[in-house]
Amino acid sequence: MSSQRLLLLPLWQFYHALQPLQVNNELSRAVTGNELASYRFWSLTDYYWMQYALTLAKRGAEQGEVPVGAVLVHDHSIIGEGFNEPIGRHDATAHAEMTAIRAACRHLNNYRLPVGTTLYVTLEPCTMCIGALIHARVGRLVYATNEPRAGMVGSQMNLSTQPFYNHQIQVQQGLCQESSSQLLKAFFRQRRQALKASKIQQTQHQ
Repeated sequence: MSSQRLLLLPLWQFYHALQPLQVNNELSRAVTGNELASYRFWSLTDYYWMQYALTLAKRGAEQGEVPVGAVLVHDHSIIGEGFNEPIGRHDATAHAEMTAIRAACRHLNNYRLPVGTTLYVTLEPCTMCIGALIHARVGRLVYATNEPRAGMVGSQMNLSTQPFYNHQIQVQQGLCQESSSQLLKAFFRQRRQALKASKIQQTQHQ
């Protein structure tokens, strides 16, 4: 059973579908590589929503955007979601997290999100995004893979627990890390190949 198929199920059916995998020790069919070893540290709910975020990231990649997806969840329901769209929207601030926050705030008619809101995002947030998460009062952040160059909740520094902020966010990292990392690598590999092919074509026409 593929993770893509599980993603299409309602949450209660997702739980039911995973039970035989756990009992029969066949979870490796649903998660990849190193994710199997760390699966026991996460709830099925966490896994479900990160898979949803990964699907959003793939939608971004299909539009030529860097594949990052984010979903805001409160009381087991989506209140906001988004994927990277700075190119398509001509907006430098249109990161996946920002798009999800804006959607949630419009939906709730409030710039502050409910207590207990969790953000699932496929890549470690940058300075702008962690600042917005703090101001929106997101309670918990779960991200898949690190952003070594610009990540601001662990890679470069951790802004989520700084004492000068009046709100701190619980941060957890590593859920579906391999899936997110491979998605990003594949995207940039294809981009490099396309750029190389374009340069060759230009040279041939000179």
